[in-house]
Amino acid sequence: MADQSVPGKTATARTAARRTVPLWRRLLVLALIITVALPVGVTLVYRLIGPPVTILMIQRLFEGKGLERRWVPLKRMSPSLPYAVIAAEDARFCTHQGFDFEAMEKAMASNKRRPGRVRGGSTISQQTAKNVFLWPARSYLRKGLEAYFTVLIETFWGKRRIMEVYLNSIEWGPGVYGADAAARKYFGVGADRLTRVQAARLAAILPSPLKWRAAKPGPYVRKRAGRIGAASGTVQREGLAACLK
Repeated sequence: MADQSVPGKTATARTAARRTVPLWRRLLVLALIITVALPVGVTLVYRLIGPPVTILMIQRLFEGKGLERRWVPLKRMSPSLPYAVIAAEDARFCTHQGFDFEAMEKAMASNKRRPGRVRGGSTISQQTAKNVFLWPARSYLRKGLEAYFTVLIETFWGKRRIMEVYLNSIEWGPGVYGADAAARKYFGVGADRLTRVQAARLAAILPSPLKWRAAKPGPYVRKRAGRIGAASGTVQREGLAACLK
């Protein structure tokens, strides 16, 4: 005999069935979407396209600092820049899996000895995760999310993409973001024309880009840039940037 069920009654039955799903189960599904599906989805999207804006950029806009940025692929940047950044920020970038525990231990020891001067132990991967996905203020929540996104980008992006996104998103001065905008503002050239000295100066100001100057550096930044320039030669000679090829 043919099914004589009434459409209205069928819809009512489905609605009633949904109502019987326990609240905890619905909350669990929502939590999985927020904590797993959404972060993974955004990470996969940014593997293919450049992150259009970051929370820090929006914050600086509200502070009246403007926004200068021009995305360029890593292959169109002078190799001197990633060499300098690795030398300055993360010498083990190509060999760690997102976290440099030895650097963290050294930073913690240094901060205990000199509590007035905070030394960071974050890798380039961690900095990229923070810059692209999170907010700048320090908190345990942010550090936890930073670790989570670091694992995601190390898994789905790989080192070359991490470096590319990092160099296109990092703050390099008031309202200046990314290598090309910084190179043009401070030296009047594109990121592909940077010399080793200019790249070292850009890397030298990363810890304090709103305070230090790359174009006309003071004695401290000049000395720091000299050390970074020498170390970037070691990075090149010893293949410490091999993961970028």
